[in-house]
Amino acid sequence: MEPQALLSALHLAERLKDTTRHCCSSGGRPESVAEHSWRLALMAYWLRDGFPELDIDRVIRMCLIHDLGEAFTGDIPSFDKTPADEAREEALLMGWVRSLPEPFAGEMTALYAEMAARETPEAKLYKALDNLEAVIQHNESDLSTWAEHEFELNLRYGYDKAAWSPLLLALRDAVKAETEARIAAFRSET
Repeated sequence: MEPQALLSALHLAERLKDTTRHCCSSGGRPESVAEHSWRLALMAYWLRDGFPELDIDRVIRMCLIHDLGEAFTGDIPSFDKTPADEAREEALLMGWVRSLPEPFAGEMTALYAEMAARETPEAKLYKALDNLEAVIQHNESDLSTWAEHEFELNLRYGYDKAAWSPLLLALRDAVKAETEARIAAFRSET
């Protein structure tokens, strides 16, 4: 990528550092979309040996780009996001992606299509990790920041995306055990 195009793309991506998510960090401040994407990519990297038949480089690329649309729309929690919100975010994102130089415009368009279809093992892994990372972050936050419906949601969120893999199901069960322990401790304190 030419220097000016690279700088332009990086400036757009930088917005994700200031785009906050619904969840807070363990230190109590709102988590940024960039932080979520970074840890999601780190999860994929660390789980690579559990999925030797997958193209983990492609999964990591999915993790890195998956929330770039939120640079245009901000973060809308999954439980509040409407089809209209999704359509607006996709239109803005894809308009920007098409403006990127090749091969990036084509590669990213193909990755987004694969991610949306969720038919390949790589896309299924990315989406399962995306859901799991969100619950892990919720577990790390102060539970007083949770909305009441999240106490039930965080016990079941992501199981449907992890169901295709015994390794992911084991990880989801471990995350659920953490969630249950955090909820029990929180309820005993309040």
